[in-house]
Amino acid sequence: MKGDRVEIVVDAGDTTRTYEVVASRAGRRVETAVRRGVVEVSEVTRSGSVVRTARFMATRVLALVEQPVDREDDPEDVRP
Repeated sequence: MKGDRVEIVVDAGDTTRTYEVVASRAGRRVETAVRRGVVEVSEVTRSGSVVRTARFMATRVLALVEQPVDREDDPEDVRP
């Protein structure tokens, strides 16, 4: 959903760097995957096409923080 964001904190030797991948348009989402020692964060459209991807070595990633947008109209979150 638009506004979903993932923050990636990476060890850059003597300091840390923070990167963000944000779902920039309606209907897009952010997906994360860890494969063969690589952390991959992608912005994906509704049809599954990848818009952009950020890749980091898994040994350098210190934190991966997923921040989903609050969905007010989510049918699974029904409270009596």
